[in-house]
Amino acid sequence: MLKKVLKLSGIAVVSSMLLASSVQAKTVRWRLAMSWPSTLTPLASPPIKMAEMVKKMSNGKFIIKVEGSEKTKAPLGVLDMVKQGAYQMGHSGSYYWKGKDINTIWFTTVPFGMTVAEQYAWFYYADENHDGKPDGMEYMKKVYDKFGVLSFPGGNTGVQMGGWFRKPINSLADLKGLKMRIPGLAGEVMSKLGVKVVNIPGGELYTSLDRGVIDALEWVGPGMDIKMGFNKVAKYYYTGWHEPASEMQFLVNKRAWNKLPANYKEMLVTAMKASAADMYMENFADSANAWAKMKKDNPDIKVKTFPKPVLKAMYNATQNLLQGYANKNKLFAEIWANQKAWIKKARPWSMMSIYKYLQTSKEVEGK
Repeated sequence: MLKKVLKLSGIAVVSSMLLASSVQAKTVRWRLAMSWPSTLTPLASPPIKMAEMVKKMSNGKFIIKVEGSEKTKAPLGVLDMVKQGAYQMGHSGSYYWKGKDINTIWFTTVPFGMTVAEQYAWFYYADENHDGKPDGMEYMKKVYDKFGVLSFPGGNTGVQMGGWFRKPINSLADLKGLKMRIPGLAGEVMSKLGVKVVNIPGGELYTSLDRGVIDALEWVGPGMDIKMGFNKVAKYYYTGWHEPASEMQFLVNKRAWNKLPANYKEMLVTAMKASAADMYMENFADSANAWAKMKKDNPDIKVKTFPKPVLKAMYNATQNLLQGYANKNKLFAEIWANQKAWIKKARPWSMMSIYKYLQTSKEVEGK
């Protein structure tokens, strides 16, 4: 039996029968479209690493060419391109498609939602429906079936920061009339609290914040924010609430998937899962290193948490918004109820384990 251990960014993938059975197979060539530039790591890392792994596991017989938004020129057209078969695969964020189906938001993140660990457990192991199938993957299949594509978890940023602000937010009154770039569901929440939500291309954000065209913006976290230079023009950096575990996605055209031999399907699933997990590790390391640099180079940055009344208002606005969607969409209400049931079960362990450990460590270290 041929066995080969493939190592990629600390993840070991064992390939034995899959590799052996691919030696005589025909060469399969696919293309994958990303919603981000090829250089925008770690968002671009999972598809690039996934393609490398599949190529090695297939002994060079399964080739996936990864193309960034600089090539496709349509970062928000990835779902349509995969659906139509122009690309066999895509890498994007599920909540980008909320205008096509509001249910897609559940597979990225929602304000005050699950942590990374809770979310991955929900995708792959939680079974609140008691039907023997993991709820996250089952619901995702149900939502994406109508598009003719399969969706798989594609890498997580972890909790995202609440944004860069030119002035501190001390009360709800400070949000009234504030001009802020914050997209998606969080933007709808902030709009309900009086924020003037604006949509500005990524390439114009630094200049807009620096010149006061906008008062605040949300991006990701230190690892990606430092590349944009926001730490040079705003000194109030707020902790997160709106994207506690932002999961990216791999999209696969179902017609192309059905044509794959079984061993190639297994290679693809294995590589997607491994590269998704690797993105979270990469992003965590990037943010740890970036924050250390920010503290050194920009000592005037003040890390702030929104006041409790503001957070409570954000939470209430989020619940009202979700309830409004649930009243109009039966499947939305079902997925929301399912996630709430899982959080109710999983959150006590999150609090007992990592939260209490961090508290205890801080106490014994005297910091």
